[in-house]
Amino acid sequence: MTGLNTVLILVGLFLAGGVYSFWKQGMPKGVIVLLGIGSVMCLVAGVMRIQGLWG
Repeated sequence: MTGLNTVLILVGLFLAGGVYSFWKQGMPKGVIVLLGIGSVMCLVAGVMRIQGLWG
């Protein structure tokens, strides 16, 4: 794994934790959806880079 893969996966997991935290606090759904989309994008990009499918 390279440094960028690790960073992408860690950021994705951090954002996923933020989604859960914001959901528990009753934050607006728009914020939760945006964080969720960002989390999924980071995790998918990190995994795709590990698998050699992208970059």
